[in-house]
Amino acid sequence: MDIKEGDMVDRGNSASGVVVQVREKKGPLRAAIPYMPFPVAVICLFLNTFVPGLGTFVSAFTVLCGARTDLPDRHICCVFWLNIAAALIQILTAIVMVGWIMSIFWGMDMVILAISLQVTRIKGFHSNCNSNNG
Repeated sequence: MDIKEGDMVDRGNSASGVVVQVREKKGPLRAAIPYMPFPVAVICLFLNTFVPGLGTFVSAFTVLCGARTDLPDRHICCVFWLNIAAALIQILTAIVMVGWIMSIFWGMDMVILAISLQVTRIKGFHSNCNSNNG
């Protein structure tokens, strides 16, 4: 992961020196993976593991139901079709194992995003509780 111009770099004090935060730049297909509730993400991972592309196909519909993605400036229909395209790529390349492996990694990314969504919500909840009590 390289730091490029325009990337956010957070430098703060710590016991060992400088803290640097690096954000990964995602391509449009990967950025279109929706932030889903954890149980839905696990179901999509399960589906992607046994039927390549099926979990990705299901996740495309969560975008239409309001799931957030890393493409906030794109229209919902565009993000939906990006997810459908990813599902089709996984299905069509599953014959040579590439699509199956991609499908499993896609499902793992869905679970990772779901966990990060839960952590963000918990941090937001605790900060609201602390500000209301103080």
